[in-house]
Amino acid sequence: MEFEFFIGIDVSKNELDFAVQQGSRFLFHQEIANAPAAINTFLKELGKLPGFSLSKAIFCMEHTGIYNNHALACLHKKKAHICLEAATQIKNSLGNIRGKNDKVDAMRIAWYAYKEREGLRLWEPKREAVQQLAHLAATRLRLITVKKQLKVPLKEHVSFSPGKTSKQNLQACSHSLKAIESDIARTERAIEEIIKADKELTRIFKLATSVSGIGKVTAVQVIVTTNEFKDISDPKKFACYSGVAPFTDNSGKVVKKARVSHMANKKVKTLLHLAAIVAIQHNQDLKRFYQRKLLQEKKNKMSVINAVRNKLILRLFACVNQNRPYEKNYQKLVA
Repeated sequence: MEFEFFIGIDVSKNELDFAVQQGSRFLFHQEIANAPAAINTFLKELGKLPGFSLSKAIFCMEHTGIYNNHALACLHKKKAHICLEAATQIKNSLGNIRGKNDKVDAMRIAWYAYKEREGLRLWEPKREAVQQLAHLAATRLRLITVKKQLKVPLKEHVSFSPGKTSKQNLQACSHSLKAIESDIARTERAIEEIIKADKELTRIFKLATSVSGIGKVTAVQVIVTTNEFKDISDPKKFACYSGVAPFTDNSGKVVKKARVSHMANKKVKTLLHLAAIVAIQHNQDLKRFYQRKLLQEKKNKMSVINAVRNKLILRLFACVNQNRPYEKNYQKLVA
């Protein structure tokens, strides 16, 4: 679509900074509260601009988690065109930049929207069930993190502190640990109920967990991050997104070893690493592949595990895209 107005929004917890452009010409900047009432009031004022209409405008903002929610909800209700981009994508596209504040950031986002207008991808909200799944998965992770923060020091006290002191510490935290474990179990049950109540989620979840090594937690995280394999349907793109795909860095006669990028979803990468370890232990094909690369070809251990992660991604996406479960003893038919 062709747009005439480009609105950059710098999002923070309490304020939203709007920078409005008409084509390449900057019009004005305005700061408002990050609240639905203030956003709707601003949209009404925006409608008074000569020649302005929501159909000719695109609103662009960085992805800042839940702080985006009010703006996204109000704009989506008005059927506005929205572009939600990663902060690094916007920053890297603008070259060398110096200095920043909320107004300047909003202007830079508006300029990015104008500059990249032909290649912008419009944002669409995830289904309600997927949003619930994402929030519960994040809550589960936070609970597990708190549990580790309590248990690790307690274990160390047992090894290095007198018996009475460590016993007192264990007693002091026992009720908290039990409560956290109970909350984790309750969260996991809620996740299972959401999946069971939704036919599409049930279908994808069964296909994903049919792959050796892909457990429930990994399957849920992949479903959430790919938006049910809609936003990312290509396994190579997902491998890049999760920091599994190796990239070369050669220049002239300088040839370096291909390495994975640090720009990745570390949460997904960690889960895929654990999935690869499990797959090597329980899947005979991957076990033989791992041993051959490690023992016979003398490959680096981490590079072999990374290759296993890539294989898991390819299998996972093949099962979902082809709508069939993984077959352990699959034999390709020869014509």
